[in-house]
Amino acid sequence: MSRYQFIDQQRASYPVRLLCRVLGVTPARYYAWSAQATSQSKPVEKAAWEGALVQTFTHHKQRYGTRRLRAELQAQGYRVGRQRLRTELRRRGLQAVQPRAFTPRTTDSTHGLRCAPNRLLNQPAPSCPNQVWVSDITYLPLVSGQWAYLCAFQDAFTRQVVGWQVLATMPEELVTSAFRRALLARRPSAGLLVHSDRGGQYCGNAYRALLHAHDCLRSQSRRGECYDNAQAESLWSRLKTEELEQRDWPVFRDLADAQHSVATYFDYYNYERRHSALAYQTPQTFYLQQLKNTTLNCLA
Repeated sequence: MSRYQFIDQQRASYPVRLLCRVLGVTPARYYAWSAQATSQSKPVEKAAWEGALVQTFTHHKQRYGTRRLRAELQAQGYRVGRQRLRTELRRRGLQAVQPRAFTPRTTDSTHGLRCAPNRLLNQPAPSCPNQVWVSDITYLPLVSGQWAYLCAFQDAFTRQVVGWQVLATMPEELVTSAFRRALLARRPSAGLLVHSDRGGQYCGNAYRALLHAHDCLRSQSRRGECYDNAQAESLWSRLKTEELEQRDWPVFRDLADAQHSVATYFDYYNYERRHSALAYQTPQTFYLQQLKNTTLNCLA
């Protein structure tokens, strides 16, 4: 151990000038050594968070911008600001995928079936899980030039995708099978409000009977009001930006490939992807925290 190292260890207990005088070292030389030692240790610390940054960015397949990267690195013990992250990403030539401007589409509701009213109007936002689910249908392109069709149900409070289905056609069964999956996964209490657009699949007899059998309330968007189902549409925006656009067009080889890809993404979305609306927690972590709070309130 050098004299400088000894002074550095003992400076918390004794004055630096006293230690320097006893060991025959000038304070200026000690402080010069201390500054050099500090500058040499900084690259090691920097390399640690830089390595974690690259690993996190790669693991999430370019889906994380600086806000989510900061939350993830802080969870790993690295306190790094967004500007440093932005600078390091730029230096390495890394860029997160950017979601397109969100423009909901208007569903063709000329099917002639009776739609339900929008029961979400003038109502407060949901305050617990399994209070409001939202649903929609989207299209997935296949190599054959045809389409696969995806229906999903999402908990409006926890942002979890609670049930989904991918089929080669778009019958009412697409919606009912996705809803049955959601019921098995969450087993909601009576009174669940299920909101969708005005698509004919959400107006069919089988779907309405399924909701009635589980004491659920049906809600649908108003005619021409595409923003009434904005949360469900926003899920499609994320799916297409973070999963579909990273694949070569026409995206899916066949129906099985589409089903596997959607299952993988929704598993990632629920269990790994941090959500800005949930204070950068994952939907599953947020859901479990709500269950814990509910249990503690009941015991109290």
